[in-house]
Order: sequence, then C-alpha cells, then structure tokens
Amino acid sequence: MIVLAETSGWLLNAGVVVGGALAALALAAAAFFALQLVSQRVAAIASTTAKQSLAQPLFWVEVGLGSVLLLLFALIPYNTFGDDTKVMKDSGLTLVMVLAILLAVWSASVSIADELEGRTALTLLSKPISRRQFIVGKFLGVVGAVYLLFVILGVVLLAMIALKANLEARDLAQHGGGAGQIRGEMLEIVPGLVLAWFEAVVLASISVAISTRLPIVPNLVTCAAIYAIGHLVPLVVQSSAGKLPIVSFIGQLLATLLPVLDHFNVQAAVASGRGIPLEYLAWAGAYAALYCTAARATRPTCGRLTARGVPRPRARS
Repeated sequence: MIVLAETSGWLLNAGVVVGGALAALALAAAAFFALQLVSQRVAAIASTTAKQSLAQPLFWVEVGLGSVLLLLFALIPYNTFGDDTKVMKDSGLTLVMVLAILLAVWSASVSIADELEGRTALTLLSKPISRRQFIVGKFLGVVGAVYLLFVILGVVLLAMIALKANLEARDLAQHGGGAGQIRGEMLEIVPGLVLAWFEAVVLASISVAISTRLPIVPNLVTCAAIYAIGHLVPLVVQSSAGKLPIVSFIGQLLATLLPVLDHFNVQAAVASGRGIPLEYLAWAGAYAALYCTAARATRPTCGRLTARGVPRPRARS
C-alpha cells in the first residue's frame, strides 16, 4: 500500500509538472503570436535569433550538464538532518540561474557582435528594417531561448526536488512525504525560477546593448563585472564600510547606474520555505522591464554603420 501510494503521488506530481511546462510553452506561443500582430519584422528577427541560439552547442551542453548536475544534487546526501531538500533548492536554483545568464550573455554577443564583425548585418539593415527593430528582435530572440532553457531545466529541477524530498523522508523513516507535501516543496521553487529569469533578462538586455559597440570578449568581461557588482553593492552599502560617506556615495551611485541584481536573489527565502508574495514578483518584474527598456533605449549604433545601416563612404583625396 505504501509503494502504491508513493507511485500514485509521483504520477500526480509529474502531471502537475508537465501541465505547468505546457502552460509555460503555451504562454510563450501566445506572446510570439501577439508580437507577430504588432510587428512581423521584429517577430521574424526574434524567431531567427531564437533558432540560432537553440542551434548553438552551448544550449544543449547546458541542458545536458544542468540535468546531470541536478540529478547529482538530488542523489548526494548532505547530512543536514532534515534540511537536504532546502540545500537542494538553493543549489539547484543557483545552478539554473547561472546557466541561463551564461546562455543569455553568450547568445547576445554571438548574434549581434559576430554579425557586425562579419558585416552580415548589413544585408538585413539594408532592407526596410530600422536598427531599433533589429536590436529589439535580437533581444526578444535571446530571451526566447533563455525562456526555453528555464522551462527545460525548471522541469528537471522540480522533478529532482520531488525525488530529494522523497529520499529525505525515507531516510527519516517517514515512508515518503506524501503527494501534497512534495507538491508543496516543488511549488515553493517556482517564484525563485521567475525571479532568476528576470535577472537573466536584465543581463541579456545589457549584453545586447554592449554588443552593438564591443566584440564578444569585452562584452563577456563587462557583463561578468556588472553581475558581480550588482550583487555586491547592496552588501557593501549595508556593511560597516557603507557608513563612510565616500563608500555610501559610490554605492548609491553604482546602485543607480547599474541594476541591483540582489533584488532577484531570493534563494535563501525559497530554500527556507518562506513564501514570496505576488506583490514582490510584480515589483521585481516591473523593475526588470524598466531596466530592459532603458538598456534598449540607448541608441543602437556601431562605428562601422551609418543611420541606414550601410558603410560610411570614404573621403576622397
């Protein structure tokens, strides 16, 4: 009877996960359909960019590597005396976030910087497509690829959390945690995945803006520095060193110019089982949308391109 109950619980939770994944994919399809109604040119660029990102080996390497590591996280005992699932949530959410950010920055760099370096973007920009449509389409294509990565790894993470919760309950001689309890452990991680996706989208917008001016390597270095500063600035300001006027001023200046990525860092709250209110998700989403809009609003220029996307004429002697 215990085995039958655990099996039925697993099937029920698996149905919930599959249903959530299908709903997420349906939401993405509806968003793409709406984009086609608004601007078919931007939708075409976004679709091509997303296909290029999915065709990169990095995407499938991250899917395979992330799935294997999440499985190892679920099977490795942490010896925390009842907190293994919490550690699993923290580690898994951090892994998914880092892989998504890496894909976002790399895809943005390759899809824009490489085309500008190889001058293949001139063919597209010579058509009746504005540079702003080109940049927005590229950004949405990168975001679409990152979204698909989140859906895949999110399903794996939820399944591994269910496995870890069941294994932990058995180790504590509780004969399984029950379908309802395991489902609760799984659903607690969903807000963390949403906030992690917001952070990846913000860094993708920054990478897209930088890619119009710098090649791949400086772009990666700059985004890595922004990622580190965005997480460290609030800690510096709140520490004892932040009481100094000069440190507080620099911290506030960086927090104003750069995105405060610590707003999306709620792994500790998710791991401890504290719920994240919908109001916080809404404010975080608004903050990410505003920063992405500001990043894309910068004039998408490149020193080798004129306003119409053709090479600058050389002055005759």
